[in-house]
Amino acid sequence: MLHATTFYVTVAGLGGEPEYEQRFSGWAKDVDKLLKGAGPDAKVQTLYGADATRAKVEGVLGDVARQAQAGDALVVMLIGHGTFDGSDYKFNLPGPDLSAVELATLLDKIPAQRQLVVNMTSASGACRAVLERPTRAVITATKTGTEKNATIFARYWVEALRDSSADTDKNGVISALEAFRYAEAKTANFYDTQKRLSTEHAMLEDTGKGDGVKTPGPENGEGLLASRIAVLRIGSAQEIANTPEKQKLLAHKEDLEQQIDALKYQKAALAADRYKKQIGALLLDLAKTQAELDK
Repeated sequence: MLHATTFYVTVAGLGGEPEYEQRFSGWAKDVDKLLKGAGPDAKVQTLYGADATRAKVEGVLGDVARQAQAGDALVVMLIGHGTFDGSDYKFNLPGPDLSAVELATLLDKIPAQRQLVVNMTSASGACRAVLERPTRAVITATKTGTEKNATIFARYWVEALRDSSADTDKNGVISALEAFRYAEAKTANFYDTQKRLSTEHAMLEDTGKGDGVKTPGPENGEGLLASRIAVLRIGSAQEIANTPEKQKLLAHKEDLEQQIDALKYQKAALAADRYKKQIGALLLDLAKTQAELDK
C-alpha cells in the first residue's frame, strides 16, 4: 500500500539474571538495527533494560494509536520471560508486569488494520486467546501457558530477519509468515540436534479464532494475514522502497502478491478452470510489474 507506514515496537523485558539481561537486550538491539534500515516508511521504537517499563510501553503504544491510520501496519515484538498463573499471562518487566489483557487493550486502540504480535517469551501461548482478532496475527513461542522454560525462539526470529534464505518466495520481503516458518523450523531442529525434549512449540494464529498452528497454510486457513505483513524488506526491494519514483510500482507488486496468496487459499472452493484463469492473469501482471521495477 503506497505511503503506508509500519510502526515497529520491540520490547526486551526483565532478564532476572545477567546472562538473560544481556541476551534479551542484545536481540532487541539487533532487531532495532535491522529495522532502522528498512526504509522511510518505518517508524521504529525499541525498549530494553531500565527503559522497558510498563509505563514506557503504554506511552509508546499510546503514541502509535494517535499517529497510525487504518492502512498502516503495526509489528510488536516481545522478548524475555513471561509467567502464567493458570488465569493471567504477564510479560515480565522492570517494576509492574504487563498482562495480556492490558496489552490487548492498548493494541485495540490502534487503528492499523494489519497488526502482528510476536510474543517470544516463556508461557506466551497463554496470551493468544486474549490477543486474537481478525486483523491481528499472533505468534507465540510456546503452545500454552504451561511451557514455562526460557525460550530460544527469539534467537531464530532475529536470525530470520538477517538470513535472506528466509525469503522463500524471493520477492525481497520477509513476511511474518516466512519469518515464523523459518524460526519455528530452526527452533525444532535445535532441540532435535541437541537430543533434548522440546520445551517450546511455536504457534501462529491470524484468523481471530482458534488455538494456532505450527504449519499454517491453505489447508487449515491460517497464515494469510501473516503473509501480508512485511516484517522486513531486503536487498533490491529495500532499495526500491527508498526510491520515490518506484514506490507506486512496488505497492502494486505487493498488492498482486497478496491477491495471489488469497487466491491460493480459495483454490479448493473454485472451479479448476476459473482458478487457472485468475492465477494466470495475476502472474502475468506480476511479471510485467517486476520487469518495470527491474529497469
